[in-house]
Amino acid sequence: MEEESHIEEVEIQNKLEVAPALISVHPSQKSVAVAVGSDLRVFDLIENRPVSLVDESDGPSRKESIRAIRYSASGKLFVSAGDDKLVKIWSADSWRCLNTVCSEKRVSAVAISSDDSHVCYADKFGVVWVIELDGINEGKTLPSKKGALLLSHYCSIITSLEFSPDGRYILSADRDFKIRVTVFPKKPLEGAHEIQSFCLGHSEFITCTAFVSTLELTQGYLMSGSGDSTVRLWDITSGSLIDTCEVSTVAGHLEFNESESPTQVTVTDICAIPNSSLAAVAIQSFQGILLLSCDLTAHTLSITKVIKIPGESFIPTSIAVSASSKLLWMVSGASNLPGSNHPGFSRVRVISCLETESSSILEDGQIPGGTKLLEQLQGKVPIEESVMSAAAEAVRAAMSSLLMKKQYSEEKREFRKRTRNDKKTTQ
Repeated sequence: MEEESHIEEVEIQNKLEVAPALISVHPSQKSVAVAVGSDLRVFDLIENRPVSLVDESDGPSRKESIRAIRYSASGKLFVSAGDDKLVKIWSADSWRCLNTVCSEKRVSAVAISSDDSHVCYADKFGVVWVIELDGINEGKTLPSKKGALLLSHYCSIITSLEFSPDGRYILSADRDFKIRVTVFPKKPLEGAHEIQSFCLGHSEFITCTAFVSTLELTQGYLMSGSGDSTVRLWDITSGSLIDTCEVSTVAGHLEFNESESPTQVTVTDICAIPNSSLAAVAIQSFQGILLLSCDLTAHTLSITKVIKIPGESFIPTSIAVSASSKLLWMVSGASNLPGSNHPGFSRVRVISCLETESSSILEDGQIPGGTKLLEQLQGKVPIEESVMSAAAEAVRAAMSSLLMKKQYSEEKREFRKRTRNDKKTTQ
């Protein structure tokens, strides 16, 4: 029986998709969260201790990979969601799960309105749902809710969700190269029916979006990263493309893995530096980050700095920054690696003084929280450099498989329709 159970576990592991490690930082850097596979790890930087999550909400427990994590702008709420079709809303103070929402499909992205009144989540069939958070700020566990249909991208995987800084719009980006800018309605539960614009110009799947804004220009402009080797700057009101930055133009100065062509690279994450015109950019297979500068007056976007991470094979899979400290937090890692006995791993690094010439990569002992933080967010399993390299390649392959559009013959399409396993059951 034990042997059969072990074989079953191995079969389940082989069916699971490789998922990149994710990181998110509290706006005031009160805590840091890392997601690896189904594991959500949080460290309290104020009390300098690991956080124990309390989940007594009316919903099932998490078993599959987390695909999206995010703090609210106020720092009061935290949302996690993923392949198990669960959206969990947490108090970022008590770390008690306040609500669990069951999605019909696997969740690919989440967003929280600036006033903490609504959470939106997108699924892999291109549908965006909205949850109303009435009474949730009181910190009480609420009965399980259902999301209401907000808008749809017609069967295209949504890769990123963002509210505009003023809360007027919700932006949804997808693998079909487009960004939809939708007016967020006064009554969201009745659906969003007014499209403000489409931002069109990418020639490959869009992977990430972020707003860059300053104290003078609070509305800001939208930045988007893609598999077409570019970061683009947009005016969301009109959908106009303002400027394009080719990250492949610095390929001659970067060191890529052999599997990655320096002429075609994928932007994996963008993190805008609060109240500045700068943004950090992570590139698939590059051991470091780029710093981009957006001249909001001249309407230009350019690379101002390349920061390489020396030593170990550290390729960021996710990056984040807090509004208070301006430290750039990075994580490298993955779950469900083929042939690995460990369910997942993560490695955390931090860059300080990002905006100055004296920016530096902190040693482990210099990171806020130090060894205690690293033990919580990384686990105590030693990570070999070969495993780090294998994880980076597995994440690259998994992203390509998920987001690159596949061409099927008519016969193959009909077979896929007949054998799909996500059809709704009739009562």
